[in-house]
Amino acid sequence: MFQNTNFWIGLGIGVVAGIFGYKLMQQRQQQLLALQQPAPAAAGTPSLEELQRQKEALEDMIAAQEAQQ
Repeated sequence: MFQNTNFWIGLGIGVVAGIFGYKLMQQRQQQLLALQQPAPAAAGTPSLEELQRQKEALEDMIAAQEAQQ
């Protein structure tokens, strides 16, 4: 059995496939963990300048609506 070339070829292919499969599963597990972690709140928070600009735009829209009535 150990002198059969097909045995060693098959064993080598199986080992290589196992290594690649293991590495792929590790990468997928890390991706899944990264997706499950909540995103930091500071990343989506607008700056003070942006909030001021939005406030002014809303006040302008309110004033325009009140002027039409």
